[in-house]
Amino acid sequence: MEFLIRLVQVHETFRKPEIEALAKLSNINIEFVIYSEYSPYCIVRLASPAAAHALIKRSILSKGIYELWGSGLDYDAVHAAVRERTSHRWAQYSTSSFKFAVDTYHGKRSATSQNEVIKSFGYLGFNGDVKMHDPEEEFCIFEDYEWGSKTPKEVHLGRLVAKSDRDAIDTYSLKKRTYISTTSMDSELALVTANLTLAAAGKVFYDPFVGTGSFPVACSHFGAMSLGSDIDGRSVRGSKGRNVVGNFRQYGLLGRYLDGFISDLTHCPLRRDRFLDGIICDPPYGVREGLKVLGTRDGSGKEAVFIDGEAAHLRDKYIPPKKPYSFEAMLDDILNFASVSLVDDGRLSLWMPTANDEEVELDIPNHPSLKVVSVCVQAFNKWSRRLLTYQRLRDEEIKEALSARPKERINGVKANDLNNFRKRYFQGFKTSTAGSADKTSQGPAQAE
Repeated sequence: MEFLIRLVQVHETFRKPEIEALAKLSNINIEFVIYSEYSPYCIVRLASPAAAHALIKRSILSKGIYELWGSGLDYDAVHAAVRERTSHRWAQYSTSSFKFAVDTYHGKRSATSQNEVIKSFGYLGFNGDVKMHDPEEEFCIFEDYEWGSKTPKEVHLGRLVAKSDRDAIDTYSLKKRTYISTTSMDSELALVTANLTLAAAGKVFYDPFVGTGSFPVACSHFGAMSLGSDIDGRSVRGSKGRNVVGNFRQYGLLGRYLDGFISDLTHCPLRRDRFLDGIICDPPYGVREGLKVLGTRDGSGKEAVFIDGEAAHLRDKYIPPKKPYSFEAMLDDILNFASVSLVDDGRLSLWMPTANDEEVELDIPNHPSLKVVSVCVQAFNKWSRRLLTYQRLRDEEIKEALSARPKERINGVKANDLNNFRKRYFQGFKTSTAGSADKTSQGPAQAE
């Protein structure tokens, strides 16, 4: 059967990967018949309306999915298609309450014109009550226009099967959240990232750069058990009763929050065992301040300091020493950690900066035990960032020996020496303010 997915026309490179991820999560076979990043109307082939409902019920970048009753380049063609494909089903809906709507893209119709279009489908013979709120059946006429054209280039008629979970964006909006920071990931992208990583009930998800907990909250919304860590204890603890735990309590998800702890990825106390179903993170980009990890520059230890008879490192406000860290080394460590921590087919979703200038483009990091599933791009003004999603291969699928992978480290003591993106950012993008709220305020704290 063919269905029309009404996508939202934002984050276009994320939309198809999200649908593919949801199909995998629900074990649904899906075939894309028509898809374009330049249109919100996507036609897919699925086994049944039940499969369509399961596919779309937790989608963030769509509005709903419709059983396709007919398509055509004009209304004559649409009416002919509807008669041919669905005439044997009209009686099934003859007494149901219903409503019709008109959805236009790159075009518009007056209310009078919309009514005329709707009346042209009067041959369907629906005799039930017209209800604009909570009808038993909803039908929608979709019109796709060329920009500036007064007539649609393509028309579709669909019957609503299921609406998406897009309302969750408002539910988890940062504007309503108890505990946030300048680097908190917005609810829409956090939920999309959780979908791409296949967060679901019965799974354990970990964010090693937890910040204020946007990703763990999003994963737990979909049923996963979540935990996180951060190099900055202040992010984990919060203050004045506002913290990550408070965010989970606000949304009634406290039962799905395992814990939060202080560490960086190079000193992670989690056991080295493949027990994680997903790793989801937005590591710091080191733009305002260089990246750091726990430790001293020379590698030596420090003598314990006592304040009022109490060891300083045991006090709540203790800030441990840190040393410079290479951006490339951080990416390397994330992939290595995922390799030894993810279960078979477990996923890693990792945000990383890139740029629209070829000089600053960063290669997609790779690992022999991880397969790149999707690459999604969020563009700003003069730079952009990518969401990379990997899948942990089964051991028998790995073609290259894990021990053979070289581990390169960039030597240097200054932030620019250790982070080429940071260096080029300040050389060529000083005037760019787009996306500054996302990451330019990040320093040593590992945020979302």
